[in-house]
Amino acid sequence: MTTPPLTELTDRTRDIFRLVVEQYLATGQPVGSKTLSQGGAVDLSPASIRSVLADLEQLGLLAAPHVSAGRKPTESGLRLFVDGMMQITQPSAEERRAIETRLGDPGPLEQRLEAASAMLSDLSGAAGMVFVPTAERRLAQMSFVPLDATRALAVLVDASGQIENRLIELAGVERGALDQASNYLSARLANRSLGEALKDIGAEIASGRSALDEASASLVQRGIAMWSEDADRSPVFIVRGQAKLLDEEAVGDVERVRQLLDELENKQAVAQVLERAREAQATRIYIGSENRLFALSGSSVIASPFRDRDGNIVGVLGVIGPTRLNYARIVPMVDFTAQSLGRLTG
Repeated sequence: MTTPPLTELTDRTRDIFRLVVEQYLATGQPVGSKTLSQGGAVDLSPASIRSVLADLEQLGLLAAPHVSAGRKPTESGLRLFVDGMMQITQPSAEERRAIETRLGDPGPLEQRLEAASAMLSDLSGAAGMVFVPTAERRLAQMSFVPLDATRALAVLVDASGQIENRLIELAGVERGALDQASNYLSARLANRSLGEALKDIGAEIASGRSALDEASASLVQRGIAMWSEDADRSPVFIVRGQAKLLDEEAVGDVERVRQLLDELENKQAVAQVLERAREAQATRIYIGSENRLFALSGSSVIASPFRDRDGNIVGVLGVIGPTRLNYARIVPMVDFTAQSLGRLTG
């Protein structure tokens, strides 16, 4: 069923829908017509409210978990609310200071990532996550040093001065091709990550704009791909606050929480979810089955890339929990934490 746009809902229907979603997110419990009429926010009889709730259920925006129960938003309903009705609650000045102070403690980067993950868990009441691919380190240059007629060293120097090398087979490649590939890479790698370089250089070569001959172009692509694959084997992935998923509200939802904890154990798959969020310019929200990994547990992920002072993506941080997360509060909190961590690690 296609979710109707907000413009197709009457003002009365929109108001009732918004109240149901807000109360459900606040309590985790289905909302009935009696609750809405007693609250005073809706000037309608319980019978009229039931009629509107039935219409919203017919539209696929609400669902009744039991015949005698109230309604709760469906995933489509939550998406409509998040995209068009949610009123963001920005972090207070005190909360912003607390975040920046905690993230600004001196120490290695991984210590700050641990702090960011734990803090997101504390603020959201769910699990906090941080993912940083090792491929995201800034580079200085890359060159090919011939060893003999069939082998060369691919030498990589990062922005911190660390040097690594890998053996690469040449298969009859001449010295001129090595020099051309080295010059091309060094001119395009400065202060960039392997992932960024692989994407942009690949597009440039494919379009014929690189001015490289066939042998040099092959060397460039093989060299970048080799380093990217090596770096991707050991990313930094931190999850904190899984215990918060086992709160009192989860008692009647034990199977869902068990499934979520099992999904979180699959670190490689979770890292892939966060990896996709790196391409976003702002905070991304995945609700329930919108993300296949968490479809079984019906969980939501709120994730945002964080960047250094030069605007380069360093990693992704976020929150995962039940679909009844307080999106209005957590989305700006994740966004602000990502901005702060980026500034402090740049």
